[in-house]
Amino acid sequence: MAAYPAVDAIVKAALPAWRQRHPDVAVNVVSRQYGDHHTAMTTALSTSVYLPDVMALEASYLGRFSTGGGLDRLSLPPYDGGALQSRFVPYAWSSALNPRGELVAVPTDIGPGTMLLRRDLLARAGLAAAYLQPSWEAYVAAGARIKAATGAYLISNAQALKDILIRTGIGPGEGLYFDRDSRVLVNSPRFVRAFELAREVRRQRLDARVNAWSNEWAEAFRRGRLATELSGAWMVGQMANWVAPDTRGQWEAAHLPGQTFVGYGGTFYAIPRRSEPARKAMAWALIRLLTLDPTLQLAAFKAEDAFPALLDVHEAPFFDEPLPFLGGQPARRLWRDAARRITPVQVHKQNNFADEVVGTELDNVMDRGKPIAEALDDAERLLQRRAHR
Repeated sequence: MAAYPAVDAIVKAALPAWRQRHPDVAVNVVSRQYGDHHTAMTTALSTSVYLPDVMALEASYLGRFSTGGGLDRLSLPPYDGGALQSRFVPYAWSSALNPRGELVAVPTDIGPGTMLLRRDLLARAGLAAAYLQPSWEAYVAAGARIKAATGAYLISNAQALKDILIRTGIGPGEGLYFDRDSRVLVNSPRFVRAFELAREVRRQRLDARVNAWSNEWAEAFRRGRLATELSGAWMVGQMANWVAPDTRGQWEAAHLPGQTFVGYGGTFYAIPRRSEPARKAMAWALIRLLTLDPTLQLAAFKAEDAFPALLDVHEAPFFDEPLPFLGGQPARRLWRDAARRITPVQVHKQNNFADEVVGTELDNVMDRGKPIAEALDDAERLLQRRAHR
């Protein structure tokens, strides 16, 4: 089993349950850091050397892996995984399908999007969470009031707004940057709106212009310099455990502005097509245990903030428990609602490259005054060259 941090801990915690069912089959968990893991899996699939029996894949990499022929099609015999569809959050299941609609991985955890708001900063500006939620324009207007009253920034980086808004209004058969026929979609109203909103946030100096996971980003939370964070539900655990634990009780969670529902990451398990045939049955048994056992899914949620993709877990009393970091708010109910309202987005093997191209063009717009139409035209040309590679 090849995995990366947090996922490796979840798998190891499940091994006692595995040994009860298969005492004669040992599981060796090979763990690498997140980036190293996905690089190693890319190499293993392309060379068929050092292939694991089961590999964990993060959602942002899934498109790259699913469009090739390196993964077993789990919807076909002997797996017949398609029968499991009704047990999973719909958008997570759809993300595990290749462009031909074949299941190539099974979801285990997801990241429903949420807005975290700093209560004390909002109070000093005479605002409540409801003022930021009706629309993205209301969110930006509230940010201006917060900045004027407190000096705090609305958000760490305006790029985060673009990342959300380009995920809204996606039509049937469309992905984020490409449609099912690899046609480029960046010259569209959703990209224009995303660029316009991000540019306005930068123009009003409402973003701190720091990158997520940097030291400056964490320090801004600790010093009360950031009023909101837009991220996955798992961010609460990160904030509580290492980013800004001393801010406990000063935050609350809400849906993203404008009734927007998007996902932030998630984990999937897959079986390499050229892995050892004699071990494939056990590989499938391990995936089924990790993804379908409600007890193990709930344990992973409690220990690692791995929000379950398995719907069977969603009615557990744990969802009603207060979160101390959020001042006792039972926010898991909110995230459960969001998870069920996220629209599936078709993945594409060039999504990661497109992320870089579009992000660069937005920087050109915000920092160098490049016209939005010109920026999107340039992005479109670059993506057209890569679309079918």
